[in-house]
Amino acid sequence: MESPTFAAYIIPMTFKDLSIAPAILKALETKGYTKPTPIQEKAIPLLLAGRDLLGCAQTGTGKTAAFAIPILQHLYADASTKSGPRKIKALVVTPTRELAIQIDDNFTEYGQNTHLKNTVIFGGVKQGKQTEKLKRGVDILVATPGRLLDLMQQGFISLKDIDYFVLDEADQMLDMGFIHDIKRLLAKLPNKRQSLFFSATMPKNILELSQTILHNQAEVSVKPEQATAEKVSQAIYFVKKGDKSKLLIDLIHENEGASTLVFSRTKHGADKVVRTLEKAGIKAAAIHGNKSQNARQRALGAFKDGALNILIATDIAARGIDVSELALVVNYDLPNIPETYVHRIGRTGRAKASGIALSFCDSVERAYLISIEKLIRQKIPVVQEHAYVDETVGITAKPKQNSGNRQRRNSNQGKPKKKWGQRNRN
Repeated sequence: MESPTFAAYIIPMTFKDLSIAPAILKALETKGYTKPTPIQEKAIPLLLAGRDLLGCAQTGTGKTAAFAIPILQHLYADASTKSGPRKIKALVVTPTRELAIQIDDNFTEYGQNTHLKNTVIFGGVKQGKQTEKLKRGVDILVATPGRLLDLMQQGFISLKDIDYFVLDEADQMLDMGFIHDIKRLLAKLPNKRQSLFFSATMPKNILELSQTILHNQAEVSVKPEQATAEKVSQAIYFVKKGDKSKLLIDLIHENEGASTLVFSRTKHGADKVVRTLEKAGIKAAAIHGNKSQNARQRALGAFKDGALNILIATDIAARGIDVSELALVVNYDLPNIPETYVHRIGRTGRAKASGIALSFCDSVERAYLISIEKLIRQKIPVVQEHAYVDETVGITAKPKQNSGNRQRRNSNQGKPKKKWGQRNRN
């Protein structure tokens, strides 16, 4: 009999193996966390050892816990945080309000058994409540760049005591034009600090920025094909641009009650989809940069609570969406940047959950699909049996049928034969 290989005896690492403080470990156990994700397993020991870190990771990989847990542990062990007035010791800067709120919530959950205090600041709302919390004192601050600089200028925030600095979603930060704000912040930070730099992609300008922040850093990377959740079922629909709304309505009816996040490439497009769905009697809401902060938070809150099943979002606004058991992601418009596709489908299939990601592809977007499949190194299955199939998009599209067949197919309300949502609920 052949002897078993060494790999058969490898025991999966748990959070207990990472030398995490009991108070923090207890909070993780409360949330049901037992085994670290790859980025957590790699990053946490390095950060606990005090190293700077350059991390390349997509959304949905457990990145926030990878940096939040070590920061909480360092501050929990710091005697200066237990006596005297609180000073901001850790700063996390991230591009969007939604993501900032999500990160702050994570710090609250992971640090619930410690004495540490954290808060979040962002623009688009009155600053009164935020400045009151700052006056009472916090150890950890999560912020968007604009509001941070504003409150610094007003004298509400000092960065002179910062020991831990995190720049999160650096590629999105630059895409949104925050480079000058980031440089202004860096000039105010103490030279002696631990710095963490996270980005989903690492083009030349991102690497150059990282070198101005990090010193003798360790590097951790979770590649896109690892971050494309294995438990996410993917499929593509070839469809004419003008038929996308009809196909979306059919899918929503077919997956009635399923929490569905729909991605639009533009703000105007997101609003248009909402209006179309409302005309069809489907309740939906949009979140994007032109919406007020209160409107965005109401829509996101209703979606997370289950009061709203359909949410239409642009990519940047969706960065902070972390909804447990999100059943369905629909790419109404395929992204022209392939990495964005990985970000989008990473919103479902998180943690132990399974999920479904369906994409619509018109003739103009065929090139985007090719780039996406090249990045993720797999062919996305094509749904050929649906009422709005576009035979002109690609060779894998369904051949043309005669008018009689098309008429009978349309009389069936155009519902795809594959019941994706039902399979997800089983």
